[in-house]
Amino acid sequence: MAGTDQRRRQLAREKFERQQQRRVEARQKAKRRNVIIASVLAVVVAAGGAAYAVGGLSSDDNDSKSDTAAPATTPPASPEPTEAASPEPKITIDKTAKYMMSLKTNVGEIAVAMDAAKTPSTVNSFKSLADKKYFDNTKCHRLTTQGIFVLQCGDPKGDGTGGPGYTIPDENLKSLGKPAADGSVTYKAGTVAMANTGQPHTGGSQFFLVYKDTKLPPTYTPFGTMDPASLKIVDTVAKAGVEGATGDGAPKKAVTIQKATVDKL
Repeated sequence: MAGTDQRRRQLAREKFERQQQRRVEARQKAKRRNVIIASVLAVVVAAGGAAYAVGGLSSDDNDSKSDTAAPATTPPASPEPTEAASPEPKITIDKTAKYMMSLKTNVGEIAVAMDAAKTPSTVNSFKSLADKKYFDNTKCHRLTTQGIFVLQCGDPKGDGTGGPGYTIPDENLKSLGKPAADGSVTYKAGTVAMANTGQPHTGGSQFFLVYKDTKLPPTYTPFGTMDPASLKIVDTVAKAGVEGATGDGAPKKAVTIQKATVDKL
């Protein structure tokens, strides 16, 4: 059984790497196309004509949408940052303190303990976003019940393509321990970690709640821990399953974050 599980994880990782390579190639192609378009527009403007730029030329949205319908073993993903991404919020938290993120949801309150000394940029970002009511009335858009065991939240669009317009650095990765032979580490049940694009330092606002020990590469910032009552809530959502009876997709038991707060302890 152990050999079968290891082989399945290896195949999933190889598939994920292929997906990432395709996305990189698509982004490079889109950038080349945009350069050509920009050059044409520049010629038109220089000639005295009027040009109107229309958004949506980037392939990032399409890449992100593919994450929503990806196989159950695909790691948690978030959208690619845009070329004009804004800077991450200035650090205003106490970097020596502990904080509590409270997510009031329609299925119960989920409490996440955070240590700013270990993940200052991540905690600061979450407090900044919560203070702006960024997470209020947002859906947890993805539940995975096969291969990995997570509930993913933090997207204001509710479809896996949204983000705050900036990225934050990876933090606290060494706390996960030395990777196994297959390159994975265990994100223990109760862990709360950042989703990303698969590239370093690309976390935004999307995060995932681990309700059962999960093997993943050590590339997703672990920034918080749920208490037992909160873990039980997420586990109940997982037991209800995924829409369409698949192993990856929108949770059948819909979860909405009605209000999010981050407070210093």
